[in-house]
Amino acid sequence: MDVVDRPSPNFGERRGGVTPSLVVLHYTGMADAELALERLCLEGSDVSAHYLIADDGAVYKLVDEDKRAWHAGEGRWAGKDDVNSRSIGIELDNDGSSYYSDALMDSLEALLTGILERYELPAKAVIAHSDFAPDRKADPGRLFDWQRLATKHLAVWPDPAQPGDFLRNAAAFGYPTELGESLILDAFRQRFRPHASGPIDHSDRALMAGLARQHPSDVTERIARRIPSRTLHEER
Repeated sequence: MDVVDRPSPNFGERRGGVTPSLVVLHYTGMADAELALERLCLEGSDVSAHYLIADDGAVYKLVDEDKRAWHAGEGRWAGKDDVNSRSIGIELDNDGSSYYSDALMDSLEALLTGILERYELPAKAVIAHSDFAPDRKADPGRLFDWQRLATKHLAVWPDPAQPGDFLRNAAAFGYPTELGESLILDAFRQRFRPHASGPIDHSDRALMAGLARQHPSDVTERIARRIPSRTLHEER
C-alpha cells in the first residue's frame, strides 16, 4: 500500500505519554478528497487526522502516529475522555449519504491491519466517531460496512446473547451511557442495525448483550450505574 505524505500543521503531543489504544473512523462529509485535504491541512482550522483515504483508494498521511491529531473532540469511550490522545484518526472520503467504494475499503483494511499489528490492538479498538460522541456525530454513518471489517478481524460484530439491561451492557462494551438510552440506541443501530427503527426491542438488547459478553471494556461499575460524569468542554 502506497501512502502519500500530505502534512498537516494541526497536531500536538499526546498527553500523559499514552500510546494509541483506539482507532476512530470518520467520514469527511465533503464533496471530494481534495477539498477535505485542504481543510485538514489548513493552518488555523484546528482540525486534522492521521490519515485520509480517498474514494479511489489513495491513502494520505497527514499527522505522524506518535502525535495527537485533532479529529475527535469531546467524547468518552470506556469511561475515558481525551480520545485524541488515545487514538489514531482515519478520515474516509465520503459525503455521508453514499456507499463506500471497494477501493476505499480495500485500502482501509490494509491500513487497519498495519495499525492493529503495530500497537498490538484487538479488533474492538476500531470504533466509530458516533460511538463515543453520539450526541454530536453520526460518522462514518449507516452506509459504512462494519460487518465487512469484522469478517477480517478488523472490527467486531456481535452474536446475540441472552437479552439483559441495554444500558448496563452498553456501558460494559464502552458506550458513554451517561448520555441516555436514546442517543446510545441510535449510535448502536447506526453501526450494528442500520435499517432498524422504532423503540428499543429484543434484538437490540440481545445484540448489545453479545457485545458486552464477547468484547467487554475495562469500564467501571460507576459508569455502568450511569452516575453522571463531569462536564466536558470541547477541546482540540
